[in-house]
Amino acid sequence: EVQLVESGGDLVQVGGSLTLSCAASGFTFDDYAIGWFRQVPGKERELVSCIANTDGSKIYADSVKGRFTISSDNAKNAVYLQMVSLKPEDKAVYYCARKRFISTIGVWSPPEYDYWGQGTKVTVSS
Repeated sequence: EVQLVESGGDLVQVGGSLTLSCAASGFTFDDYAIGWFRQVPGKERELVSCIANTDGSKIYADSVKGRFTISSDNAKNAVYLQMVSLKPEDKAVYYCARKRFISTIGVWSPPEYDYWGQGTKVTVSS
């Protein structure tokens, strides 16, 4: 059974840092890409970053470039999202998800991801 479990969400102050973790199981981790999405009430889920475990290639949304870093540990089947210089607009529920195919096609599109975690909440207070 494919499972993705996020952890690490918390309440932090503006300018603070936080690292989210995504523990994956039930599939060959090295063969897939994993994305981090976030969602706020009333808005669509948006991709923050994605990493291909095949070659380590990464992409970032413009809104987080320079502040967020995605990484993976293939030995632990885990993906991390290190977030620094957090802003109020980073407040959201963050989800990790497995991309169906190892391709950049549709990387920004949630339907291209077939398994999702339950989410972890990040609150940024001013």
